[in-house]
Amino acid sequence: MLTKPFVVICCLAVAVLAEEKYTDKYDNINIHEILENKRLLTAYVNCMLDKGKCSPEGKELKDHIQDALETGCEKCTEKQKEGATTIIERLISHEKEFWDELCAKYDPEGVWRKKYEEQAKEKGIIIPH
Repeated sequence: MLTKPFVVICCLAVAVLAEEKYTDKYDNINIHEILENKRLLTAYVNCMLDKGKCSPEGKELKDHIQDALETGCEKCTEKQKEGATTIIERLISHEKEFWDELCAKYDPEGVWRKKYEEQAKEKGIIIPH
C-alpha cells in the first residue's frame, strides 16, 4: 500500500515535470502562412509590441517570448524550436524593421540579437542593414 506522502510527492513531481515545457497546443499552426502574409505577420508583431490585440496563440507566444529568448528555448517543444528558428531567420532576412522593433523591446542589450544574427550568418543568410 502506498503512503499518502509518497502519493503527494509523486503528484508534485509530475506537476513540475509537466511545467518544464511550454504548451504544445499551438504547435500545428502554419508558420509559413503567417510569414508569407504581411497582414497576419503585422498582427502578430503588433501583439508582441503591445500595439494591437493578440489572438490566443499570439498571447501564448507573448507570455513566453522573453523566457524563450533568454533560455535558448529550453522549454520549447522540438516543433517550437524549429518554428522559432524559421521565424527569426525570416525576420532577420526579410522583415528587418519588425526584427529591429522586437529586439528593441525584448533584447535591449542586444545579447540575444547578436547570437541569432551570427547563427543566421553561419547559414548563409544575408542580413540587410
